[in-house]
Amino acid sequence: MTHTPARAHLDLADALAALTLEEKVQLLTGRDFWTTWPIERIGLRRILVSDGPSGVRGEVWDERDPSLNLPSATALAASWDPDIARRYGAAAAVEARRKGVDVVLGPTINLHRSPVGGRHFEAFSEDPVLTGELAAAYVTGVQDNGVGATPKHYVANDFETDRFTADVRADERTLRELYLLAFEKSVTEAHAWVVMSAYNSVNGATVTENELLETPLNSEWGFDGVVISDWTAVRSLASATASQDLVMPGPDGPWGDALVAAVRAGEIAEDVVDRKVLRILTLAQRVGALGDSSPAEPVWVEDGIAFTREAAVEGTVLLENRGDLPWDAAALRSVAVIGNNAAAARTQGGGSATVVPESTVSPLDGLRAALPGVDVGYSLGAVVQNGVVELPLGQLTNPVSGTPGLRARFLAADGTELFGEDRRASDLVYFGGDAPIEAAASYELTTRWTPTESGTVRLGCALVGRAQVHVDGELLLDETLIPVGTDLGAAFLSPPTASTEVRLTAGTPLDVRLVLDLGDRVGFNSRAMSLRLGTEPADADPDALIAEAARAAAAADVALVVVGTNSVVESEGYDRESLALPGRQDDLVRAVVAANPRTVVLVNAGAPVLMPWREEVAALLVGWFGGQEFGNAVADVLLGLAEPGGRLPTTWPASEADVPVLDCTPVDGVVEYAEGVHIGYRAWLRAGAAPAYWFGSGRGYTTFELTGGDAPTVAAPGETVTVTVEVTNTGEHDGKEVVQVYAERPDSVVDRPVRWLVGSAAVRVPAGQAARVDVAVDTRYLAHWADGWQYESGPFRLRAGTSAVMLPCEWTVQLHG
Repeated sequence: MTHTPARAHLDLADALAALTLEEKVQLLTGRDFWTTWPIERIGLRRILVSDGPSGVRGEVWDERDPSLNLPSATALAASWDPDIARRYGAAAAVEARRKGVDVVLGPTINLHRSPVGGRHFEAFSEDPVLTGELAAAYVTGVQDNGVGATPKHYVANDFETDRFTADVRADERTLRELYLLAFEKSVTEAHAWVVMSAYNSVNGATVTENELLETPLNSEWGFDGVVISDWTAVRSLASATASQDLVMPGPDGPWGDALVAAVRAGEIAEDVVDRKVLRILTLAQRVGALGDSSPAEPVWVEDGIAFTREAAVEGTVLLENRGDLPWDAAALRSVAVIGNNAAAARTQGGGSATVVPESTVSPLDGLRAALPGVDVGYSLGAVVQNGVVELPLGQLTNPVSGTPGLRARFLAADGTELFGEDRRASDLVYFGGDAPIEAAASYELTTRWTPTESGTVRLGCALVGRAQVHVDGELLLDETLIPVGTDLGAAFLSPPTASTEVRLTAGTPLDVRLVLDLGDRVGFNSRAMSLRLGTEPADADPDALIAEAARAAAAADVALVVVGTNSVVESEGYDRESLALPGRQDDLVRAVVAANPRTVVLVNAGAPVLMPWREEVAALLVGWFGGQEFGNAVADVLLGLAEPGGRLPTTWPASEADVPVLDCTPVDGVVEYAEGVHIGYRAWLRAGAAPAYWFGSGRGYTTFELTGGDAPTVAAPGETVTVTVEVTNTGEHDGKEVVQVYAERPDSVVDRPVRWLVGSAAVRVPAGQAARVDVAVDTRYLAHWADGWQYESGPFRLRAGTSAVMLPCEWTVQLHG
């Protein structure tokens, strides 16, 4: 791991001493959306931060500077493999270095407290130990390559509804054993250079003003990095007295002149400011932004596209297989590929984690490429799309340059062009950069669209404000679009839609012009905007779509149905209203299975969905949001070129009514974590209920037997012990297994879970062979919090297996206090 040389502290002291109070305070608020202030006379350049964590966007949200689109965090967590997480972080850092980014705003390591959490896909798992191990590996991968990592959102930001104002009420034991534990190793072992403070409050105090920033983060864990705020999370001067170091974005904020005045008046000690500045200077030195320092040379570099494909395979979870997978490519003559998400796959979740990849591979694309001699047909089956999707670049001509794309212009009130640019997408985000949003009166986007198919579509836009859409000079749409709710993030990242019917003739061009009124934009909206010009599906008979898909399946050797969510279901800014698949997808699956029993279903979602047909299908795979190589990874798994390597990092329910911890909507501004330490599989075990699939579940294309092994009979507090399990591959294929070790203390004097994860290890074993797998178990995971970590003496049962309930191996260890 990369550390700051000891001699650097003298340099930092000199740099601090050279600064005026005004300069020090200026450093504590960002210069703009993404950068800190430079001070050339001390050799300090700006520090550029960028959204991640599943890729690195860079300074602008721009299709002309594409980014590597890695699989979602849930896919990464499904690998249960710290080495994959380390390589994932390293790949993100290589992208960051390519884009001049110093700090990646990730990983997101909030817990899956409820499956309806809107940002579920961006976080790892429901378990703090699994989350903590993977997060620390991610941070190591990023920072070993010379870029800062930012575990977020510290802490208890496990929901989206009213996230700016909600107060989480959780006792100290719950915080320590779950929500803080998920962050701990990223600081104590991986030595994260940055931590992001969350929007919400915890026990009555906004996190940016909360004592939790000092204890345990600094005082107990030894954090010596920068606490950066989530964007606009700092709201008062009072937060300057807390262990909050950097306010983002800038240049405006609650500190500035008010903090200078408070220091001069003796209300806030200058030492408080100095500590924050020293941390920022330390970060600058670590990322090569101060004096003669330079970033460490990357130590982990590999082909990012190839790794994205591998990571998608490693995270793919096979939940059902009734002997149909893998398919034998040589025996296939025809494949029916069905589903909205099969052709328009979601490779990432919505929100600030979104990046713009150069290209994406859908499951339909992947199978057609992998089966060149096979008839791979496609049927929509059911409409999942919600809102408009961008127009295909290949059908667009820039009216000014004549090249593929569109022309964008910011105009003054008299029509004078203030700023113009050529774009290569009709889905655009202006967030940072040079666009004069505040100075302009209107925005214009023009293109010549030549459709390749005839028919009727709904042409429209997604944005906030008054918009007009003209086609061939005729005004067809004039709407003022107002966001629902008050969450700026949701309005910005998933704006409302309006559309109108347009008749298309293949090969006949249409001149399309979108005009957006910018005259009344204030605050955040005067400095940032997002918009999408595109199409919605025309009205279609849902029964006819399902019948057509069933006919295609009946005529094919095998069928693949890809079901999933859409951009409105899983995104930053709001929580999910339902775990059911949107639209008629459940009906579609049943109809296709009835037509062809060799039907495989692939779930393209970042979080649990209900699957009432799961016991009827030939096979069931969860592919998550699989990144830009998703379709190629799907083909690899279906054809047996690679084994699905994933295990569930979160319990998947059979019905919403059974979920023990479901609701995360604040009541009177408060979210009560009344369940305490019982979330996820712990809550299911406590309730005595059975989900559809337990935490840790998954299988490959072979079979394993776990037997015997070794475990210590005694252990001391603070000791790390080793549990060894014999893993035998009893099948005909090489394969991967994830050995999971859980602890139990049924006669405990404290309220403990029925069982809880204390360690795991992924292992690959050739067919017919065996391996001894060592799993490290830190006895700290046997402790409970009561004004400090307390160790209850006596017997603990350690159980090893392949899910939270499949645990054939068992030992008893005596813990001596």
